[in-house]
Amino acid sequence: MLITSEKSDHSMSNGHSNNHVSSSTKDDSSKNGLVRPVKNGNIPKLPQGNVTPMELKEEFEDTPFFIVLCIYVSNAILTVFGYLRDFLRKSGLEKNFMACDNREGYVSLYRSFESFYTRNIYMRIRDCYNMPICSVPGARMMMQERVSHDYNCTFEMKDRAFEVINMGSYNYLGFAENNGRCTHSVAKVIRSYGISTCSTRHELGTLDLHIELEKLIAEFVGCEDSIVIGMGFATNSTSIPAIAGKGCLLMSDELNHSSLALGCRLSGAKIRVFKHNNMKNLEHHIRTAIIEGQPKTHRPWKKIIIIVEGIYSMEGTIVNLPGLIALKKKYKCYLYLDEAHSIGAIGPRGRGVVDYFGCNPQDIDFLMGTFSKSFGAAGGYIAGSKVG
Repeated sequence: MLITSEKSDHSMSNGHSNNHVSSSTKDDSSKNGLVRPVKNGNIPKLPQGNVTPMELKEEFEDTPFFIVLCIYVSNAILTVFGYLRDFLRKSGLEKNFMACDNREGYVSLYRSFESFYTRNIYMRIRDCYNMPICSVPGARMMMQERVSHDYNCTFEMKDRAFEVINMGSYNYLGFAENNGRCTHSVAKVIRSYGISTCSTRHELGTLDLHIELEKLIAEFVGCEDSIVIGMGFATNSTSIPAIAGKGCLLMSDELNHSSLALGCRLSGAKIRVFKHNNMKNLEHHIRTAIIEGQPKTHRPWKKIIIIVEGIYSMEGTIVNLPGLIALKKKYKCYLYLDEAHSIGAIGPRGRGVVDYFGCNPQDIDFLMGTFSKSFGAAGGYIAGSKVG
């Protein structure tokens, strides 16, 4: 991946646009604000006070045309044979191993194409997916051997296992092991505290370990305080409704995780989606929202919150955090940053995209992260400043 930075048309200082710049200042900002292309996905850290790049151009290696052609041709062949096999099943010439949705008087429970895809395409290659592992998800792990006698509709487990290289796990730092310092420490704590409090944090579910962990997280990410939540997905889906509601506006990246999307919908706030990592499009939406106000009443929004991820795991893109901070300061918006995949994985000190770009953690209002990736555990956290 090749990522380059482009400076904006106007120099930015603390998020405010300076349209009138002297020639000497302009030359200096051009030197400091223009970041040369760097290979392997590295973005040089911008010293504080320099021109903030409003765009990050991300380029990825193109898929070879032959590979693309083979994929399309393979799918076309499977689709054609799928319709043929459906015809044979209806005619009774081929045995149907799939569940049938043919209750009289009922509409179809499943969508036709999704059911067709599952029957005729996914089932043909299902033996390559959802394979059970029988070891810890380390760099190398063991997979259970299985065999199917009904064309991958069901599987029979064998007593044999084989070793594979793990390239699909979120165990980025290798903490999810069955031996070592982390494992022994966890086993010691479980013997003392058990495996569950069987209560909520509001009642009898808060341990001294939770308080200690929250202080440790706040210190690690550079914030005043934090709160720990027992599930990573729920950290987003329950925290966003707590900070936003009716009369608020949420600016959400179009590729945000489903937990963020769910939290936005549950909040009851208005949602506007901006193009992925596009600061110009985001600024356009913010300016329009401030000018027009709320629908019908045109009253000012109670608050505007920008919601993004640090690293988008499906696309492999990194958020333009310096550009977001500039917009946040310029238009006085709040910034919610999901560091589920970036915390512990990037940055000189492993503290996520904030550390990666050399930004000030105090510029992010809500720092969210999970323990289920780099830290090899479960749950999530929200860090930020204390409310007086």
